[in-house]
Amino acid sequence: MLFDRKMISLGAIEINLIYFQDFLPEDYLHLLNEPDRKRLSSFNHIKRKREFVATRLMKQEIYGDKHILYKSHGAPYIEDEGYISISHSLNCSAIAVCPDFAIGLDLEKRSPKAKRLNKKFLNAQELEFLDAENESTMTEAWSCKEAMYKLAGRKKIIFKSDLLLKSKVNDCWEGEIINLSEKFFVKLLSIPEKQMIITINTQGIERITY
Repeated sequence: MLFDRKMISLGAIEINLIYFQDFLPEDYLHLLNEPDRKRLSSFNHIKRKREFVATRLMKQEIYGDKHILYKSHGAPYIEDEGYISISHSLNCSAIAVCPDFAIGLDLEKRSPKAKRLNKKFLNAQELEFLDAENESTMTEAWSCKEAMYKLAGRKKIIFKSDLLLKSKVNDCWEGEIINLSEKFFVKLLSIPEKQMIITINTQGIERITY
């Protein structure tokens, strides 16, 4: 089967996954709207093109002909359809949807890379309570920071100082996003899925202004 769908339900959140084998993106141009065909043509790498087409095919099943739009900091949204977040990894694309609160979704391949580079995205306090030698834990930590980055609402973020992991209990994490005049408290869940880690916030962010 060229495309295989799966849905994970977490209360108000639905994570829609589409797994795909290698295919020619050009074979699906007739199923894309004009803005999506134009956006597809801007990608050079075949992997990125396949991820994009798979995402749009899944969007079509969920939302029909409605367009995926983007905010100034890059976050996707669909007009009058609550909140969405998009991620890709390993021949898999995902769209998470939630009617009630903003969500940040990340799909991350399990690999030694996060363990090898952990000092680039984890600060000293985080490395004190996390097992830096555990490949799975380091992949989860990286995935949590990617998910928080999508919730921060801005670019130019330093992962070590602006996105903080405060605690980890089993697959549940607590994080803190530091912005210029406010901070967000975030509860995240890491879900093992095949060779990947899926991370998403399970509640709305708590905003503190200062």
